Amino acid sequence: MVQRYIQFLGLDDTVNLLKANEKPLTPSIRVNTLKLSALDLKQRLEEKGFELEQIEWVPYGFNVIRASHNLGSLHEFLQGYYYLQNVASMLSAIILDPKPNEIVIDMCAAPGSKSTHLAQLMGNEGSLILIDKNKNRIPALETNLRRMGIINSIVLNMDAIDLSELNIKAEKILLDAPCTGEGLIRQDPSRKKNKKLRDIEKLALIQKKLLKAGLNALKEGGKLLYCTCSIAPEENELVINDVINELKNFAIIEISEKYGVNGLTEVFRTHLIEDLEFSQRLYPHIHNSIGFYFCLIKKLD
Repeated sequence: MVQRYIQFLGLDDTVNLLKANEKPLTPSIRVNTLKLSALDLKQRLEEKGFELEQIEWVPYGFNVIRASHNLGSLHEFLQGYYYLQNVASMLSAIILDPKPNEIVIDMCAAPGSKSTHLAQLMGNEGSLILIDKNKNRIPALETNLRRMGIINSIVLNMDAIDLSELNIKAEKILLDAPCTGEGLIRQDPSRKKNKKLRDIEKLALIQKKLLKAGLNALKEGGKLLYCTCSIAPEENELVINDVINELKNFAIIEISEKYGVNGLTEVFRTHLIEDLEFSQRLYPHIHNSIGFYFCLIKKLD
């Protein structure tokens, strides 16, 4: 893992990344504005002894600087007033920017952090199709939908690789692809050792199949956001490079805000599509977050 990092980050950045992965992550919450305002929740929690700091990129998100109680056991949590969610994860729905009148698909939805956020941005309107392959993860998804008061969604237990069988074309699609989670070491130190290169290669094949299925389910002019909690180029830029080169009628487009650093256009001595510079990477040592990757792709008219 470290040898690969040095190849695309350089020695100094790799050392800084490894050091940042040893530091605890500040908890963060996303206020469910379908039920109350960010200000109302902030006042409620501060009255209980919490110290909150508004997240720069998310007006209804807060870093929890000091917690007087367990965040997952408060009445406000059980009533669906907020979701425990990392800042990087919150950006996915914001970047995709779903609208109330749209058909929106979340291809790997459970347990629902991004799904409930999509519904929130849609104002609980439109059609939100939530897919997850793992039957054992569906109850957690349904629980979070109920807790957060989501009413515009339908849950499907199926493999999103078979998305074409639904015969649905969507304006917006989120593909938070299954990955090795190399960006989650700060949360789960076991990921330093429990993934091998063969795991990356196996997942990359799945990611390509999912990405093809998602892109082919877009309406003309529709957008798909590909994201992972991995900083591995093999699961990000290299996946998108291969799929875009194969399908042709899609373009990588620029994300409206600058959240991270530019995606890679050359890695492991391989030249990639230049437009991959429009994708963005978040790193623990630069952005004080988990490692994350975003790429916004549009179906050409």
